[in-house]
Amino acid sequence: MNSDWKTPNDVKNTYVNASILKNSRIVFNIKGNSYRLIARFNFEKKWIFIRFIGTHEEYDKIDAHTV
Repeated sequence: MNSDWKTPNDVKNTYVNASILKNSRIVFNIKGNSYRLIARFNFEKKWIFIRFIGTHEEYDKIDAHTV
C-alpha cells in the first residue's frame, strides 16, 4: 500500500483500529490484537520510526508514550 499521510488522522483513516498517542506515536494491532507495533511518525519528513514490536503481554509492561 502506498499512502501519503500528513497527519495522525490520515493514518487512522487507513487503519481504523490504530490508536493515536502523544508524541506522534501510533499503536497498531497485528494479527487480531495478538501483537502490537508502536511507530513514531515524522510527517514532515515522511519518516516512520519503529519503537516497539511485541506481544500484547509485552506491550502491557511498557509505557507506549516513552518507549
